[in-house]
Amino acid sequence: MSMYLYPSFSSFLSATLFLSLFLHLSLSQVEVYSVKVACKVASRFAHTVITSSALNKANSSQEVFFEVDLPKTAFITNFSMSIEGQTYTGEVKEKEKAKKQYQKAVSTGQTAGLVKASGRKMEKFSVSVNIAANSNVTFILTYEELLQRKLGQYEIMTQVKPKQLVQHFEIVADIYEPQGIAFLEAYGTFISNELLPLVEKTVTDKKAHISFCPTMDQQRKCPGCDGTLIDGDFFIKYDVNRAETLGDIQIVNGYFVHFFAPPDLPRVPKNVVFVIDRSGSMSGNKIHQTREAMLTILNDLHEDDYFGIVTFDHHISTWKDSLTKATTGNVSEAKGFVKGIYQSGYTDINGALMKAVDIMMKDKQAKKFTERSVSMIILLTDGMPNSGVSSTPQIQENVRDAMGGNMSLFCLGFGNDVDYSFLDVMSRQNQGLARRIYEGSDATVQLQGFYEEVASPLLSEVDLHYPDNLVNSLTTSHYKQLFNGSEIVVAGRLTDNSLDNFLVEVFAKGVRNRQTGTTQHATLILSSERQIFISLCTSLCTHYDVQYNTHWCLTVTLRDSVRFVVILHKVWKQHPYHQDYLGFYTLDSHLLSPSVHGLLGQFYHGVQFEVRDMRPGEEPEKPDATMLVKGQELTVTRGWQRDFSWDVKNGENVPCWFIHSNGNGLIDGNHTDYIMSGLFKTV
Repeated sequence: MSMYLYPSFSSFLSATLFLSLFLHLSLSQVEVYSVKVACKVASRFAHTVITSSALNKANSSQEVFFEVDLPKTAFITNFSMSIEGQTYTGEVKEKEKAKKQYQKAVSTGQTAGLVKASGRKMEKFSVSVNIAANSNVTFILTYEELLQRKLGQYEIMTQVKPKQLVQHFEIVADIYEPQGIAFLEAYGTFISNELLPLVEKTVTDKKAHISFCPTMDQQRKCPGCDGTLIDGDFFIKYDVNRAETLGDIQIVNGYFVHFFAPPDLPRVPKNVVFVIDRSGSMSGNKIHQTREAMLTILNDLHEDDYFGIVTFDHHISTWKDSLTKATTGNVSEAKGFVKGIYQSGYTDINGALMKAVDIMMKDKQAKKFTERSVSMIILLTDGMPNSGVSSTPQIQENVRDAMGGNMSLFCLGFGNDVDYSFLDVMSRQNQGLARRIYEGSDATVQLQGFYEEVASPLLSEVDLHYPDNLVNSLTTSHYKQLFNGSEIVVAGRLTDNSLDNFLVEVFAKGVRNRQTGTTQHATLILSSERQIFISLCTSLCTHYDVQYNTHWCLTVTLRDSVRFVVILHKVWKQHPYHQDYLGFYTLDSHLLSPSVHGLLGQFYHGVQFEVRDMRPGEEPEKPDATMLVKGQELTVTRGWQRDFSWDVKNGENVPCWFIHSNGNGLIDGNHTDYIMSGLFKTV
């Protein structure tokens, strides 16, 4: 983007913005007497205005610079200057067009600004102007950004470095979240015990107000001195309520935005191959910090995860020829391998990734992993490919063809010499993302932080469906995975501006919720109150394992709202006592009246139970146990049942507890109370 301004002023002022706001001032013969950073957040959308007023004390006009570092995901909506009552407004241009016009403007002596890459996740906007002696100038910068949820929270960070005392200094943030604010904290790295009471925070159900307004005396390092204590980072972190909902949809002026971050989902097991660059350029702190980060990452693996390690220079090495379950012993052995990684040679990125994909695919074909697991490759490199295949487009094509959509690729580019655009494109081509790791003392923390973001997948192959006849201009609605603490955001335009509710369906793969003894079905429906609820598909098992095939599946819709899936389960013909039966699966239980009961209805909200005293059963593979439920102690037997929530044709074997005596003690009343003379008969 570019700004075109036509004033003249003399001062020096620079500002830095991160996420919602960053501020940094550097001055020469200028008195900055007012700085205000005002942020308003509504439904994760941040609107920030920085207003700064300064007086040029010099006796002559001078060329000065105004610089702003802002997040790459933010966009400037306004930049203006007011000099002696005259306002000059900038014009924002599209990136490529801005670069050409910027060069032309500078060559003809006009005032122009340009955004360029700058530092970690930042882009720099800079502009130079002239101002007359003893003149006042007021800068107003406005930008907007959709806050991204990471590790279970949204973050607003303000870097404040005024480098002088400011007569009126103020940071103000107002947050409104319709779902309600779950928690909020505000603090600063520079805040001492004396400054701590100045951080004022008021939080109600859906609103929060935060302010930090130190006086000049409170800013001083010591009484009578000109040094300032205001030098560091100011943070606001918060999250929204998500209890009992799987998302929130907001409709305004014919547009909608859907926030999807279901709470309390169990993590999905992952299969991960770490591909580590050990070429000569990784020498020194890089390889040391990589080893330290990997040792911590290995500790964070769960025992149901599978992992492998590939190291490379111009030779490719593996810890093992296949992925290994993350048991305590295997993790300990892998740590020994990691401690022995040392740098040498050139960089064969293509060969290393091909090896990692080959290992993953062989294990997949051997059905080593569970169907619900998520497969990923994490590449760490600091340089350009200069061994083996060195053409980056060719490497991208090779990797995309080899992966074939069967796994995700996450790339970490270490340092300034890495070809980051190459890694970024390759990651996006394979349903992943790239991140730059900056050299510094915190590189190990950066590596660990990135891994934490992708370490706990909750859902895979997430598809969000909206009515074709009601929605157009839709943003991306398919995501390879959803990670714990993150959020999927989809926006679109409605064809009917008067619409205030509509049907939404979300299909995804995940694991079951063992806590309530129910199966979670991945179809989500938007109610008239705009709340999305999960549909529970509950099956009550009163017999032992049944072998069957599914011959057909029928969906029944009542009054264009509640839907049921009816499946004919065919039992093995030689079975001594089981017969073919119909299975009823409820997809829209939240649309039913709270008074609904029945054999399935009584379980729509889950059942709290505890299983204890595991002991041998009549069959070695089917142990018995005691279940505490509804004030009863029931004898239950461990077994397997075919679940058709995901695959209505073949189903999937899932472990469950079988209740004896026709479910007595678990169901309300007796099983005979639920027997009807006809399919649609009532008592």
